[in-house]
Amino acid sequence: MALRVTQTMMSSQMLSNITHNLNSMSKLQNQISTGNKISRPSDDPVGITFALRYRGEIASNDQYTDNADAAMSSLEYMDTTIGQATDIVQRFRELIVKSSNGTLEETSLKAIQTEVSQLYNQMVEIGNSQFNGKQMFNGEQTGIKPYSTIGLDQALDPAADPPQMKAFSNQTDTGNITYELSPGMTMEVNMTGNDVFGQPVADPNEENSDNLFQLMNRAYGMLESGDQTGLSNLLGQIDTRMNTMLTARAQIGARVNRVEIVQGRLSDVDINLQTMQRNVEDVDMAEAITNMTTLENVYQASLASGAKIIQPSLVDFLR
Repeated sequence: MALRVTQTMMSSQMLSNITHNLNSMSKLQNQISTGNKISRPSDDPVGITFALRYRGEIASNDQYTDNADAAMSSLEYMDTTIGQATDIVQRFRELIVKSSNGTLEETSLKAIQTEVSQLYNQMVEIGNSQFNGKQMFNGEQTGIKPYSTIGLDQALDPAADPPQMKAFSNQTDTGNITYELSPGMTMEVNMTGNDVFGQPVADPNEENSDNLFQLMNRAYGMLESGDQTGLSNLLGQIDTRMNTMLTARAQIGARVNRVEIVQGRLSDVDINLQTMQRNVEDVDMAEAITNMTTLENVYQASLASGAKIIQPSLVDFLR
């Protein structure tokens, strides 16, 4: 049996088509105005899955980038600090060479002794260096100064509360500060004071130690007594400590180079992830505007055809 098409059916179908065209135009207008292809999950269920995945990977990559930047800052500061300490050791060595040649008067030795005392104080200050409010040479104990600030001209007092000991007797924390720079890849960004300045010494007169603070302490006493032979014998230990500090600085430099490589890789990964995210989420403006123009023409055509479908009724003829 043939289906009878009524005026009501034609009008309903026409309104449905016009509404569909309006919804399509509204969707395109929203994409063009926001620049986003996906406004809600129903717009592209598969695409929203990829978009969320890319967003998560970008957030993780941003955190790794922040870690790498923080690691670079710490390493560069430590490199500068060890460089300053090396300069002090070099000056200390020059003074010991000058004072051990047997030609200086007592007044000159006193002047050198005073300078050694000042170099010692400066070295203690470097050992207690802080970066962003954290001690650089005390391992994980970043809130505690690793070295005592009692000067060479002050007497030891183990019975005091707290005990007054010189810096060469201090043991620094051996913990390592590490940053995660990529999944499963971490790097140490600190060196302990013991590694840079030498292992602690209990006896201030210990002759076999190359602890820098202890060497300065012994040199101070030898300058007081005029022991030029002892001063000359210190040079070998000073050179050993100097070489150790240069090695430590070279290790820091190698880490800086590696962090630079990691930073470059993270930057490339970020560019790739951003590109893939834009491909999924961002609307193609040229395509969207073209489609919008096409839909506007379709909409106008549907209105025109609708005007022909809704013909005058019988009432209009009876007027």
